[in-house]
Amino acid sequence: MRFCATALFALLATPLAADPFVMTYEAFEQAVPHIDLLACPVDLDGPGRFCRLTTHNDALNVFVFSEDGDQPLVALKSWPADLLAGLMD
Repeated sequence: MRFCATALFALLATPLAADPFVMTYEAFEQAVPHIDLLACPVDLDGPGRFCRLTTHNDALNVFVFSEDGDQPLVALKSWPADLLAGLMD
């Protein structure tokens, strides 16, 4: 048990990278099962953006990417999946 605690403290003491990880669409495309949306939800829409839909943990998740450069993730919004219940009746 002592070894595990020592390893954990060593890990926590390790400095984080200076630059944060930026999720690009290329990485997302390869790693996350998703549906391409023809249009972004109104509150996430904007010029030069595109959206992808995922489901996870009883939630609908919309990932918003910029069309510029490496196509970075610029926004994310989730809604409870039970919002679909009315559509399935």
